[in-house]
Amino acid sequence: MALSHVPLAVAVAGFATVAAAHPLAAAHPLDVVRTRFQANDGRAVFLPAYRNTAQALFTIARSEGLRGLYAGFLPAVLGSSLSWGLYFFFYGRAKERYSAKREESLSPGLHLASAAEAGALVSLCTNPVWLIKTRLQLQNPLHQTRPYSGFYDAFRTIMREEGWRALYKGIVPSLFLQVSHGAIQFTSYEELRKIVIELKVKGRKERPESADEMLNSVDYAMLGASSKLAAILLSYPFQVIRTRLQQRPYTDGTPRYMDTWHVVKATARFEGLRGFYRGITPNILKNVPASSITFIVYENVMKLLRLGRTKE
Repeated sequence: MALSHVPLAVAVAGFATVAAAHPLAAAHPLDVVRTRFQANDGRAVFLPAYRNTAQALFTIARSEGLRGLYAGFLPAVLGSSLSWGLYFFFYGRAKERYSAKREESLSPGLHLASAAEAGALVSLCTNPVWLIKTRLQLQNPLHQTRPYSGFYDAFRTIMREEGWRALYKGIVPSLFLQVSHGAIQFTSYEELRKIVIELKVKGRKERPESADEMLNSVDYAMLGASSKLAAILLSYPFQVIRTRLQQRPYTDGTPRYMDTWHVVKATARFEGLRGFYRGITPNILKNVPASSITFIVYENVMKLLRLGRTKE
């Protein structure tokens, strides 16, 4: 991404997110299933047990209807839009700052630092939205507490019953998640992008002036999917830890888990390594295609913007 286009990153990223959300809105039930798998440690009586992704979707549809399948849809869209827009903005600004006194391209280490910095800032900005989404998605007929009626009711109830600090439950694993996930994804994307360009250059007699002449939408789709898959596999345990910390407290106000270390110890003791990867299948099914679409739109819009600047 050219540094002169950094100020446009937020608008472009938002456009890419909206474009990805429409064809993949039908995939939101996978997000609900993922969240419920993540929270279910096999010992909570208020969470239904599912055998697999397909059976979970069928069970939720039968017992809770469309409302259950699309629980937390509003905060999911809001959180995704904010996360992508802010991430591209913070990432671009970090790259611009690191590149200020460098003539050569950024090293993998600086790409990693840029992505980590952006991830931390995004996490601090969006944690309340993800907490509300998680709680809405975990609501089911087995819960004995009064259900939240929607996003605003959830926010108001949490503030009244638990205080503003509750909105930042799970912030520790969320910071690790955002920093590691974003760093892995964007560093992988940048490095894989270089490899693809070099491979294509070898097949040409003359080296093109820019990468825009080498890469197409299929390349962006593969790069987006590959980098997202790598990030999911390596950072997924933080998602499980965050979800378990963000669950609604018992009726007496006692939390299911006290802190991050409590989740880690209990999960390792009762479930082993498998417990840290609960729900990864629906997570991959939902997020890998979305990442492909987002990067296709983002890269092509940026290509058009660069072309317009050149003609001027």
